[in-house]
Amino acid sequence: MKLLQADKLILGLLAHPIKHSYSPFIHNMSAEILNIDMVYLPFDVLSSGLKDAMKGIRALGINGFNVSIPHKEQIIKYLDGLSEEASFIGAVNTVVNDHGTLTGFNTDYFGIVDSLNPYKDIFSGEEVAMFGAGGASRAVILALIRNYRPKRIHLINRTEQRAETLREHFRNLLGYDGISVHEYFPPNLKKILLNSSLIINTTPVGMHPLEEDSIIETADFISSSSVVFDMVYNPLETKLLRFASEAGAKTVGGLNMLVSQAAKSFELWTGAEMPKEIITKVLTEKVLENGTEKVTG
Repeated sequence: MKLLQADKLILGLLAHPIKHSYSPFIHNMSAEILNIDMVYLPFDVLSSGLKDAMKGIRALGINGFNVSIPHKEQIIKYLDGLSEEASFIGAVNTVVNDHGTLTGFNTDYFGIVDSLNPYKDIFSGEEVAMFGAGGASRAVILALIRNYRPKRIHLINRTEQRAETLREHFRNLLGYDGISVHEYFPPNLKKILLNSSLIINTTPVGMHPLEEDSIIETADFISSSSVVFDMVYNPLETKLLRFASEAGAKTVGGLNMLVSQAAKSFELWTGAEMPKEIITKVLTEKVLENGTEKVTG
């Protein structure tokens, strides 16, 4: 997409709560490095105010924005169109305003693929275990089915009905019938995980300030030949990832996904490539410095 035509790009984030979001830092720093005339602002918007906020965005000509909790699904009814991946996932985290036409995208999908691609030879076509059936899990499942065609996805969630809804969604949408639903901490959890070449945590379990929480009890639940992807990025190394390292498995932290999904949004708005290596390095230092704060994306 070409650089949006404006004297100055006005971009932002719609979410609640929003106080500690890293998105303004990531995008404003990227623009400064690339000498792009833009500003990215945080807008704390309650669910009850989303409709009015969208009217304001159209009226003010804001060029684009990110969407985070709790608006990713609700915002769809206020948009003019959706990208293919956003339509399949049923959630939006990025919107482009092209001369009054608002189109929703889901760049989480691209961040997941970017994070997992280096290890695809290990888990493609194999069994996958995934914790959580929330908004992020839809993007993960779509990325898995489209790019790595897992033999089976073991979906582990506190509310089995929510997981069942996801299974039916992708069965009807893509004809994929490989999702098995399990209760949280099923009796055979250890066997499921040891047989899975990829383990993914899409829940907030292990996020600061509760970083000593974990979805598993010991490193014995993880095979040395597997890949473990924790979408939590604060702390940089969660307890789950420590267990994975102890087991000798490959580990993927959430910071790479955070930067990769932001880079895709930045590209959609500006047509420019985000300086990901610089942003990742500086953001890593910032997360370490802010370890005492509860920070969101």
